[in-house]
Amino acid sequence: MELIVARGREDLVKARRAGEVALVPTMGALHEGHRSLIRQARARADQVVVSIFVNPLQFGPNEDFSRYPRTWDADLDVCRAEGVDVVFHPDAEEMYAPDRQVSVSAGHMGSIVEGAFRPGHFDGVLTVVLKLFNLVQPDLAVFGQKDAQQLAVIRRMVADLDLPIEILGAPTVREPDGLALSSRNRYLSDDDRQVALELSRALRAGAAELTPARVRAAAGEVLDAAGSRIAVDYLALVDPATFAEVDESYAGTAVLAVAATVGTTRLIDNITLTLNPA
Repeated sequence: MELIVARGREDLVKARRAGEVALVPTMGALHEGHRSLIRQARARADQVVVSIFVNPLQFGPNEDFSRYPRTWDADLDVCRAEGVDVVFHPDAEEMYAPDRQVSVSAGHMGSIVEGAFRPGHFDGVLTVVLKLFNLVQPDLAVFGQKDAQQLAVIRRMVADLDLPIEILGAPTVREPDGLALSSRNRYLSDDDRQVALELSRALRAGAAELTPARVRAAAGEVLDAAGSRIAVDYLALVDPATFAEVDESYAGTAVLAVAATVGTTRLIDNITLTLNPA
């Protein structure tokens, strides 16, 4: 079946088929990580919709909205190769009226860890995701674990607002050397890319430990050794559902998350681990 490109609600209504619909929201610049999300959606649903929209609401005033990679033709090739049924590619005017007043608040979860460094970011994420849910009307949606806090706040929104949508998390896809795939990796110079490997190395070092204190110490040691080559915003060991920092008595599944700037590129990464302080 030929790939359908939908620009607005009417196009989506015409394109919808009987059966279960899966949505994969993206901002384009599709890579192997996005392909893994599409494949998970394809395995679960009768119709797969990929949205491609660089959402201005989730970028701060000094962030990279204007230079965020936009690779439309290549993205369509990826979608065709992965058997996507519909690409939803609205423009900003379709998504946001000039007199728009209502948006979604991510609450406290949106103001901690990543949210503390990007005020309003998760409000913008949830606003666009809710609009996509309302427009596409999916039965399920797939998001990457690489954006672990985003996944957590979306799950909380779905629960708090009683949305009839199943949220699936897909594992982070990495390069053979451990670097997490990201559309922003293309900004890294060859030297910066080698430095950026210290982020995943720090996460692996932390994940090899069992107590919160030793996890933080092991990961922090790797980042400290990198010195000024990496400007760390945070290294956080958190509850995966709330993103609150865990205390020293915490046992069970946790997320070790890091954000740092290498060269001029800000990167995030995380790893899921099991704590057993006893």
